[in-house]
Amino acid sequence: MTSSSTSLTAWQDRADHAAQSVTALFGRKLLFLPGTHLGAVLWQGRHAAGQNQPPAGRGQAAQGQEPGGQRWGRWLTALRRARPAAGLVLPWHYWWQAHYVDCLVDTGRRELGGGATPAARFNGPDRPSAGRLASRLVTGIRLRNALTFVNSYYDDMAWLALATLRLDRLAEETRRPGRRRNAAVRASLALQFDAACTDDLGGGTFWSKKRDFKNTPATAPVALFYARTGERGKAQALLDWLNATLFDPDQGLYLDGARLNAAGGVVLERAVYTYNQGPVLGALLELGGDANIARAVALVEAVNRKLTVAGNSVLRGDGTVLRCEGPGDGGLFTGILCRYLALAATDPRLPQATRGTAARLVTDTAEAFWSGRRSVEPKEGQSKLAGKSVFSLHAAQPAASTYPPGAAVELSTQLQAWMTLEAAAAVTAAPTGGTPPAAA
Repeated sequence: MTSSSTSLTAWQDRADHAAQSVTALFGRKLLFLPGTHLGAVLWQGRHAAGQNQPPAGRGQAAQGQEPGGQRWGRWLTALRRARPAAGLVLPWHYWWQAHYVDCLVDTGRRELGGGATPAARFNGPDRPSAGRLASRLVTGIRLRNALTFVNSYYDDMAWLALATLRLDRLAEETRRPGRRRNAAVRASLALQFDAACTDDLGGGTFWSKKRDFKNTPATAPVALFYARTGERGKAQALLDWLNATLFDPDQGLYLDGARLNAAGGVVLERAVYTYNQGPVLGALLELGGDANIARAVALVEAVNRKLTVAGNSVLRGDGTVLRCEGPGDGGLFTGILCRYLALAATDPRLPQATRGTAARLVTDTAEAFWSGRRSVEPKEGQSKLAGKSVFSLHAAQPAASTYPPGAAVELSTQLQAWMTLEAAAAVTAAPTGGTPPAAA
């Protein structure tokens, strides 16, 4: 079956399966506290492979074996079997949790499309709705983050602000509680964004509270947040800075960031990442106007030219898929890009050819993740995990090779596959010339 022939029902079933798998493998209460939810950093089957390593942290290379990897695997297995509370000593990835919220909102919007009844719930009528679980997750994030939503990284906070904005709209449409809390989250984080957007380096948003680096990962989602909350002037100013400072006309893509050197000159970090293009695309579409729409068209075409790889190992035929950026933080990158390509895929302001390109990139990548999944083996987990799946960290490679039985599986990579499947469902569900559910 090709991605173009996959039905809406099939994509929705696949997205539900991803949601069921991720929540079963990684989801848990925080310290057994009622009304809370968090995603574990790692899931590992019972028969450890013995060569696992800790997840790549912020800024770490996503390649190679770290020293002590085997020792980490044994320690991790013992620790996680000792008690769930031991997860508190594992690395804390605030922004992974923010994207977990966003994934649950995607699923919640599909539940809303099914009538928002217990029968429409992704995990069965006797389980919490996706929106309810997302609300518990926001509570868990605050508690795990030392009773605050403020973080040292402005991009982390921007992702959570965007996610809670979408969660708030879902709560409004389903008439659920929690909107006052969500508004408080955004009000608190908006103050952080205002402080991070300065005239240093000509504009843009600082990446962290060290305030020595401005980059696309912070500036683009903050711009999108401003655009979605009525601060259109601020949003356009940030986009203008990105276009003037970090856009590479030779590639048609946005570079990572810029900093001042000792002599006061601007030094560019020229790395190009998939996820950086996503929120830029989202902000261009949100603000609209001829210039922004033209840039959005060019960006989709550049992504298609520069950020794809052959998908032959998992796709039938000669299709291409979006490249993936490895484990750790990079495990989220391509899913984020797919979220915003889904918006482009059905935006009537874009040419039909551009919409078709965006749709194909999303659905072919989703098809590759789906085709390359593997089932959790009986020896790996409890009976409740029967039928659940592990997805590859690379769309172009099967999960059996990237995450063989016993390997430590990272939450980031599984959220990436789930996001991509939700994006494919959104693209397929949207009427021609309409707006996909993910845009809400």
